[in-house]
Amino acid sequence: MADVEAAVAAIQAGRLAIVPTDTVYGLATTPHREESVLALYRAKGREGRQPTAVVAASLEALERLLPELPEPSAAIARALLPGPYTLIVPNPAERLPWLTGTRPDAIGVRVPAVEGPARRLLERVGALVATSANLPGGPDPHTLADVPEQLRAAADALLDGGPLPGTPSTVIDLTGAEPVVLREGAVAADEALRAVASVL
Repeated sequence: MADVEAAVAAIQAGRLAIVPTDTVYGLATTPHREESVLALYRAKGREGRQPTAVVAASLEALERLLPELPEPSAAIARALLPGPYTLIVPNPAERLPWLTGTRPDAIGVRVPAVEGPARRLLERVGALVATSANLPGGPDPHTLADVPEQLRAAADALLDGGPLPGTPSTVIDLTGAEPVVLREGAVAADEALRAVASVL
């Protein structure tokens, strides 16, 4: 539990932590402070205007983050999450603009199905922002040992969740007239589109 407590404390204070997700290890911080998210981007060597999904502990936590989430995106989120999806949804109030890149009216959201240390962490912090704990172009980290030393050194806490599947989430853009799979990941594109269509 000590590692979970350290990760919770780091994220709540706006510092960086290496944490397990349902897919790969992530470099994480609070989504609520622009300066913390920019520090995450700097540590990763990432362009500051690149969009990054917010990871919520539950559908209820997601609804608190985005209370204006319109239908049918809200219904699709309720049907697909928790699960291995990142959904790009309308953001009519332009919340968390430091996560949206050049599209302030859209934001990526995740509610992963996780257990163990990752579950305890998310339940405590409610939401976090995380990007894969690798350097640009590097392999996705399946274990804590796979995380580059440069990123481990930048983090205030390291949370070990054991080996992870390593397949990233499937990204679906729900902001247009038709849903579009932007990245095929843990769920095949045709299966993901069928899941969305079953809600509409």
